[in-house]
Amino acid sequence: MLRRAAFVLISLALAASAAAHHGAGTFELNKTVSFSGAKLTKLEFYNPHGWLYFEVTDASGKVQKHRCEMRSAHVLRRSGWTKELFPIGSKIDVTASPDRADPNSCYLQTVVFASGARMDRYGQYVKAPEGGIKEVRGPIKTANLNRPARRPSGEPNITGEWAPEQVVMADPRGVGGGLVPLGRIAQPAAPRAGGGGAARGGGRGRGAAPAGPRLYGGTELTELGTSMVAAFNGQKDNPRFQCLTTSIIFDWTFDGPVNRITQNRDTIVIEYGQFNLKRTVHMNMKAHLANVKPSRAGHSIGRWDGDTLVVDTSGFSPGVLNAPVRHSDKLHVVERFTLDPKTMQLAREYEADDPVYLKGKYAGRDVPVMPADASYTEDTCKEQKDVNYSQQVAAKK
Repeated sequence: MLRRAAFVLISLALAASAAAHHGAGTFELNKTVSFSGAKLTKLEFYNPHGWLYFEVTDASGKVQKHRCEMRSAHVLRRSGWTKELFPIGSKIDVTASPDRADPNSCYLQTVVFASGARMDRYGQYVKAPEGGIKEVRGPIKTANLNRPARRPSGEPNITGEWAPEQVVMADPRGVGGGLVPLGRIAQPAAPRAGGGGAARGGGRGRGAAPAGPRLYGGTELTELGTSMVAAFNGQKDNPRFQCLTTSIIFDWTFDGPVNRITQNRDTIVIEYGQFNLKRTVHMNMKAHLANVKPSRAGHSIGRWDGDTLVVDTSGFSPGVLNAPVRHSDKLHVVERFTLDPKTMQLAREYEADDPVYLKGKYAGRDVPVMPADASYTEDTCKEQKDVNYSQQVAAKK
């Protein structure tokens, strides 16, 4: 059944969010470094993550250049972060986790401005009545749920901008406490002291299920699929590190993107907010075209099964289904989108089969998306993790 691996896959997706797109072990989240009186030199609001650049002048007058990784552009916007809040040249104090491999890079925990205003990595902010910003312990904006559930032609109205609920760390600095849906964050501020690193996966613990074949999406992998998982190199092989969509399955909800759906007479266009992937679902075709050029989006045909949109997609170029699981050009995906007219939640279930890498069906169900609390935006992607900033700085001296 489509639901057989739903909760496992959702948990894996949430855990992946905590990794924030960088390689495991790169940032030492159990350590803290501080920079006082820094000068803000550049700000990049990019996907899959942004960067805050600053300089620190020591007592001898020597200037040290640093950069800190922030969250992705779309979740920063959903959290009230704007470029206007970071005037270039302003003085800031920065608290961060160091990068083990790149001394001039860091993982932003907190930035404090000369005015005393403080922004934590996972904090949500709005303009304060007296000026400046105010932290909100929860969503900063309520999505508009007052919209027609059906189109004039009768089918469910799924046109619009959609986003999953944000998932944030309980400690707003992003150094521990586990992942929590934003709507469940308590109103009192979380403790600032302590911290510690985020939990990392490991072996089976006490009471765990007996060892057996490892399942991905409820299925075993083929011998080739298993060997390719063992050989998977995160930064080299993960499309996200080349600013490419992982797959139509994975990036629909990963890391809280704002997606857009447009219903036309003969097509439904689905645009992903993560890396601007655009899919066209042909509603006037009964079968796939014979000579489709393979792509990351594939070729999609759709139909309404009652109030559920069924989308059948093939014609993929080889890629990654959900790291570290690969897929071939034989991948075939069936999605079922269902709108709940009472809650306006749009749920998606999916099944994927690929005889090259999968022995059975890779199946799951996403966290539902709802009318978005921010606009769909085609963000710029600039993945810099493979670049050692310390070496860049040294080369310029």
